[in-house]
Amino acid sequence: MHHKQDACTNPGIYARVTRPTTTRALALNIKIMAYVKNWLHCVWGTKNRTPFLDKKLKAELICHIKENAKAKNIYIDSIDGYKEHLHCLISLNPDHSLSKVIQLIKGESSFWMNKNKKTGNKFEWAVEYYAVSISVTDLQNVRRYIKNQEVHHRKETWEEEYNDFLIKYGFEIHQG
Repeated sequence: MHHKQDACTNPGIYARVTRPTTTRALALNIKIMAYVKNWLHCVWGTKNRTPFLDKKLKAELICHIKENAKAKNIYIDSIDGYKEHLHCLISLNPDHSLSKVIQLIKGESSFWMNKNKKTGNKFEWAVEYYAVSISVTDLQNVRRYIKNQEVHHRKETWEEEYNDFLIKYGFEIHQG
């Protein structure tokens, strides 16, 4: 029996292989393969840390983000969050920049939320985001951390997590 699967029910159902080519390689009918694993743990929040994301809306938004990412050849391994922020584990393609990927995810999802009137007010993501590279040996820990956001935030607020993240990874804290 064949079961339909999509990016919402099974985030790892599609694999991507990037095949960059050059003009010379095309002329000679040679394919150039780039095998890249560039894992990034990205975090972003809602503007003013407004807690828009109840469980139902968060699930709907995450599903939409996964589908949109797949259409743009952005590989999202894990994504979850809490009322006012999301964590995302991505494998960055060699032809993508981190800032462009974050712009595509945040910008399009914000547009979708507002177009479909998902909140009573205008929905916006905060301008800032955080991203750190993750070693292959830490992938399972990061996946687990992202998956357990609801449980995690019973013990620690987003403000505390935010500050811990900045300190742990050595980011400068800007005030004002």
